[in-house]
Amino acid sequence: MSELNKQKIVDSVPQKGFFGHPKGLFTLFFTEFWERFSYYGMRAILVYYMYYEVSKGGLGISEGTAIAIVSIYGSLVYMSGIIGGWFADRILGTSKAVFYGGIFIMLGHIVLAIPGSISMFFVSMFLIVIGTGLLKPNVSSIVGEMYSEEDARRDAGFSIFYMGINLGGFLAPIIVGEIGMNYSFHLGFGLAAVGMLLGLIVFMMTKKKNLGLAGTVVPNPLSKEEKKKVYSSIGIAIVVLAIILAITIPLGFLTFESFITIVGILGFLIPAIYFTVMYRSPKTTRDERSRLIAYIPLFLAAVMFWAIQEQGSTILATYADKRTQLEFAGFHLSPTIFQSINPLFIIIFAPVFAWIWVKLGNRQPSVSKKFSIALLFAGLSFIIMMLPAYLGGENTLVSPLWLVLSYFLVVVGELCLSPVGLSATTKLAPKAFSAQTMSLWFLSSAAAQALNAQIAPLFTKISEVAYFGILGGVAILLSIILFLLSPMIQNKMKGIK
Repeated sequence: MSELNKQKIVDSVPQKGFFGHPKGLFTLFFTEFWERFSYYGMRAILVYYMYYEVSKGGLGISEGTAIAIVSIYGSLVYMSGIIGGWFADRILGTSKAVFYGGIFIMLGHIVLAIPGSISMFFVSMFLIVIGTGLLKPNVSSIVGEMYSEEDARRDAGFSIFYMGINLGGFLAPIIVGEIGMNYSFHLGFGLAAVGMLLGLIVFMMTKKKNLGLAGTVVPNPLSKEEKKKVYSSIGIAIVVLAIILAITIPLGFLTFESFITIVGILGFLIPAIYFTVMYRSPKTTRDERSRLIAYIPLFLAAVMFWAIQEQGSTILATYADKRTQLEFAGFHLSPTIFQSINPLFIIIFAPVFAWIWVKLGNRQPSVSKKFSIALLFAGLSFIIMMLPAYLGGENTLVSPLWLVLSYFLVVVGELCLSPVGLSATTKLAPKAFSAQTMSLWFLSSAAAQALNAQIAPLFTKISEVAYFGILGGVAILLSIILFLLSPMIQNKMKGIK
């Protein structure tokens, strides 16, 4: 996309109207609010639905397998963002990708809401994976299109957008979790489908007035000749994949264990391939190549951070269910309510961090230093979780305040990394690969959860002290290394702050 087109898009968006930000931020804020309500509502009860006994409305899968499946599912959700980014960059544009993605997500939750077999469960997962891949990276890309690269409101705008994400994430475990855990898992999944429907309604009713040209331009469209080749390749790939599955599953070659390994490899192989393709592309300028090099350590730091943060829906969810005293201050707590703590803290502190970055202006820490701070707090959040087992053993129920403190620490890190990473990605992205680079950012979560699928089941096999201590220690060590490399990384960014 040329500089002229970028400025034309910015000029088409009403620049005042939502807390001093472009009016389109309202549309994207509430679209993402409802999409995240549906996603986090489903995720709040997913691991319990999988390992609870059939007599309690669950699927009766073992706890370790349930944790691995949730991690793999999370990895595939973010991995599919590469497909969504490619379709947005080459065929659909980001706005249409968001709309079609919402349709797939809603259908996936509807399938989950219908009592059925494990086969139906995997059908729903497929629909949600494809839908989230189309919607998630592209709605964030539209946010970036509304601001010029020099706009000082940019980081603050992403922080406000991120607050909308977490407002949905805060309400969903309370509402969907309460219904799902106390009445019916399937009714809870049905509420998630309604949430996505509301998000689609907001998007379609307000986008024309609020977004202008944002999301409508296909930055790197396919030529007629390329379309024929691409569509033929997609058709062949689908047929080949179907044949492979039809052969390997009955013969026992494709097992759940081997699938975990495959996804684990793809979680790191796919971003490596994309970095290489973008770096070597003739459409990438010399300065853009330098910025891609600077992006690599940020990507790896994000992988380590999300590997800890994403365990809130797996390891910490089972910890809340089995190791936490749920009778507290005269109230009985649902284990799902702990998944609202993370977004609650973000709602409270996101405006504070947005104000701090604006107040500091050019004196604020560099992107890489913010990432190193994030890793430090992520590591501390797991070091804290060592203490209950170290002080009182692993066979007693512990105060819920331990979980609250752990979530608080990781939130401090998240506010230094996630909105900053979204903003940095839109600034460091090569112009010909804008949506795909945003997909690459979400691949850090895919790689993190692919990694979690390998290591999280160890929680049931080794001591809590060892599990939390090793992961927390590794994060703190990487934080120190990244801080020391910060000047070199900043130099590679070629003027981007």
